Parts: sequence; C-alpha cells; structure tokens
Amino acid sequence: MKFKLDENLGQRGFARIAGAGHDVSTVALQRLSGASDETIFRVCAEEGRALLTLDLDFSHVLRFPPERSAGIAILAAPGRMTADLLLQLLDQLLAALPAQALDKRLWIVEPGRIRIHATDTD
Repeated sequence: MKFKLDENLGQRGFARIAGAGHDVSTVALQRLSGASDETIFRVCAEEGRALLTLDLDFSHVLRFPPERSAGIAILAAPGRMTADLLLQLLDQLLAALPAQALDKRLWIVEPGRIRIHATDTD
C-alpha cells in the first residue's frame, strides 16, 4: 500500500510503515512541511497515497471527503502521544490492513479499537 506520512509522525513512523513493506513518502520529503491541510489532502489524492497523520482536523469528512482519497488514517491518543504509543497504534493499523480496506475511508486508530467511516455507497 502507498502511504504519505504527515510531518507529525517522524522517522519512527516512517521506519515502522516501510519496514512492513509499504511504499512510504512523507510531507517533509516532498517539501510540503507547513502546507495547508487542503494541499496535503489534494497531493495525497493525486498520488493515490493514504494519508497517515496525528491531525484530527482530517476527521472532518465534509472538508476532507474520504471517498475522494486513497484513505485517511488518524492515530489518536486519549492523552499525550508518546513514542511507545505511536508505535503501538501503527502496529494496530498494520495488523488491520489485511482484513479491512483503507481506500476511500477514514480510520480513527485509538488504543484497542479502530473507528471506520465509510460512505453509504460502500
């Protein structure tokens, strides 16, 4: 699967996703750091890359319609995100990918569960 990692995920996120065999690019590698959320969303859609982020703004489905994307996965923590929790959430996401499509969906990955928003046409 093709992913684009938002600037808030860093090298640990990149290593974990790439280490699982996925094609990974980052906002930073493409010199999109500081770009608007709309630009990030558009670039991901054009490239056919699912966006992986900590930014809950991407959960606004009217602003960022998942059906117009290769998928959006938001890693969400109940409190402060730690490096260990980040890796746990990434592992949880990676474990769920074979059983459930991310394409055209919004996943909110929380400790112990994944909430999936899919359109009515799915």
